[in-house]
Amino acid sequence: MSRPYVVVISSEKGGVGKTTLATNLAIYLKAVQEDLPVTLCSFDNHFSVDRMFRIRGSRSRGDIRSLFRGVTPEELVETGEFGVQFIPSHGELALIRDELTGNDSLARGLTGSQLGGILIIDTRPDLDIFTRNALFAADRVIVPIKDAPSMENCKHLYDFFDRQELSRAPLRILPCLIDSRIHFDGPFRDPYQLLKAYAINRGYRCMEGFIAKSPKVESLNTNPEGKIYPILTHGRGTEVHLQMSNIARQVLLGLLAKDRRRLDDIAEALQETQIKRAETFRERSATLRPDCLICGQQLISDQGIKPAGFYAESTSGSVRAFIDESCFNELVFRNFYSQSGPVRADDPMIDLFRESAQHTYFSLRRAPHTKNFYQQQIAFYRFDEEGLEISRKIFELKEFDKGLFNRERSRLYELVTSTLCTDGQRLGSDALVIRKVSSDFPDEILYEEAYRHFNDIIKRIAGQFVENE
Repeated sequence: MSRPYVVVISSEKGGVGKTTLATNLAIYLKAVQEDLPVTLCSFDNHFSVDRMFRIRGSRSRGDIRSLFRGVTPEELVETGEFGVQFIPSHGELALIRDELTGNDSLARGLTGSQLGGILIIDTRPDLDIFTRNALFAADRVIVPIKDAPSMENCKHLYDFFDRQELSRAPLRILPCLIDSRIHFDGPFRDPYQLLKAYAINRGYRCMEGFIAKSPKVESLNTNPEGKIYPILTHGRGTEVHLQMSNIARQVLLGLLAKDRRRLDDIAEALQETQIKRAETFRERSATLRPDCLICGQQLISDQGIKPAGFYAESTSGSVRAFIDESCFNELVFRNFYSQSGPVRADDPMIDLFRESAQHTYFSLRRAPHTKNFYQQQIAFYRFDEEGLEISRKIFELKEFDKGLFNRERSRLYELVTSTLCTDGQRLGSDALVIRKVSSDFPDEILYEEAYRHFNDIIKRIAGQFVENE
């Protein structure tokens, strides 16, 4: 088995015969090549697929929502009437739209599939996130149109492919619900010839032939039982029967002519991206200082990273390191909250600080307007999750915490001089940005998406420092 060949039926215009085309195409494909696995699913909420194909008494193992959550289609499919497999629909698919992280969510899930054959996706009459996900994964997109307005809507599909830098080759226009009784004077003899000419004039490629308007076919979807009957068994006497056979053969020829699936290309690109990300992660990790920036204990070894509460990086990128949580808590409470004595782990203020730290970026740098002075004043900033300043505190940076006798060197002083001083004495323009991390998985912040976000915040913070000088 191999990854499926994905056929998407898509149109932003309703009432063009999209679902009738999708459901009957599945049946005709099985009729033309019986041993070909054919699977069908719908993103719409009318349950036409389920009504046509579900065998009475069968039980669902899931529904279409799971396909967007990384579940492979073979774990969801039911074997239905006419040997067509289908994935059950769901009436509230739209409720999971916020779970989709991009137009490739569906494709990433489908790359793990060995379903083989053809997967037909019936989309909603809307270029929403679900339709865009289907288009992104498609080997063939059939766009049914019935008039000039539905032709105009095709532009949005082509624009989507252009924006995603995808080839337009999969897209095919298919005139549907064409009234064969209508004839014109002039170069275009009938509505089919006229629509085809419009499509060619716009640079669109078409399927061969069309699907005619047929009262007999339309009646197959309207009956007291609420059942949907296929054209193959109940519409053999119509011209639509021969037209559907022709469309099915064209889809099969497209399948046979293509050695690689769109999903194969996506899987290869994902693998290359993962390799590149892994290399970037290793390079980023290799620049980490192994010790806690405050107390000097070793946090990074061959065995991995010990639990750490915070990650710190300078705006220039010259310093990258983790900080033990208790060290940073004590540093903040002693120097910025003026608490004397040791900081107890069970102090209620510590819990409050931990909670607020989850949504805060901290930063240390020289105080504004002190370019020409040695490290006499330091500024401690708090920023929100968008990198916007919440507060700042400016104070004298002292080398020792205590008096003349029994003096103890300040850990804050050591932190500042080891990370922000250009020559061991003078504070430069650099700043240290500090962020709370997961104590169990501290290096998560170094992975691509998390680090990209962190780096964006660093740039935003650094920009505010420049503005304030």
